[in-house]
Amino acid sequence: MTMNRRHIAHLHLHLHAVPDEEQYADAIDLLTGITPHVQAVSPEAVQLDLTSALRYFDLSPYDLVQLAQLRLMGLYGIESSAGLAANRMLATMAADASAPGRATWVPAEQAVAWLRPRPVTALPGIGRVTATTLGRYGLHTIGQVADVPVATLQRLLGTGPARLLAERAQGRDPRPVTPLEPAAHLVANLVLDQDCLDPARHHRAVLGLADQIGQRLRGESQITGRLTLTVRYADRSSTTRMRPLPESTNHSPALATTALGLLNALGLQRARVRAFVVRADHLLSADDAHHQLSLDPRDDRARTAEAAADRARRRFGPGAVHPAALADDQHNHRRVAKTKTETNIL
Repeated sequence: MTMNRRHIAHLHLHLHAVPDEEQYADAIDLLTGITPHVQAVSPEAVQLDLTSALRYFDLSPYDLVQLAQLRLMGLYGIESSAGLAANRMLATMAADASAPGRATWVPAEQAVAWLRPRPVTALPGIGRVTATTLGRYGLHTIGQVADVPVATLQRLLGTGPARLLAERAQGRDPRPVTPLEPAAHLVANLVLDQDCLDPARHHRAVLGLADQIGQRLRGESQITGRLTLTVRYADRSSTTRMRPLPESTNHSPALATTALGLLNALGLQRARVRAFVVRADHLLSADDAHHQLSLDPRDDRARTAEAAADRARRRFGPGAVHPAALADDQHNHRRVAKTKTETNIL
């Protein structure tokens, strides 16, 4: 069955084996690499609005949920259950219905039917006292509540709680995903499909992540003053290095030069690498950029080509243009992304 992107905007991830505070912060940090619209639901859940991410990555919701779950497992060993739906409440309930490592999708057109047989207590915010009150009148399932006139529910529960319950029983939840604060950094990460000893592939991976960071910075009219590279190894240990940029920028070649410099300084010729993370911080508005003029005409040509490539991506999708050195990796990434996480589709 084909997933309709217009109806799927929210992802709820329930994190198993409750992470400690540092791991939870790392998980939030990682997921902001997929979308800046991330809301922490401490201590063991995260909610994402995927609306902009679907357009940016040009992936199906199925591929995006795999991307999130695989990155959490590959980078931090955090297993998750996922729920995909048109709003936060349905996504939460879908995640609760999913086994570890899997995802449940609730299509918008099937949401009411999916809700009807479930117990009233499955609705978020419905506690034992409310459930007991409803049970005394034979209202045990969401479908039974949905069939009761709102005026009747008001006599049982009061005006405010009754209206809220009636809305939720119909699968409606207007709440947006609201990040606690604007992102102070951008993160791009890559989990390799197997441990890698190949320095050439290490080079291509970091080059691709630097290019992703550049695209996102330009898309959000920001510049960065510092890059951090984290390399995670097969034994789950990691190395992190950071370096300020010569000048704050969103120009992909400049970012790639710094990121590859960090990589080369690590000397990974014999390292079994599992994942890379590139982080950009010290973010500023692009209006504050002060680009040092260059007498090299190649710099102007590179920036002109970069702007043209960004226009092509906006028109035809992110995969329309990418560095030639990444052609094989782009193909392999799409192939791997479509083979790893199982999803339950109603």
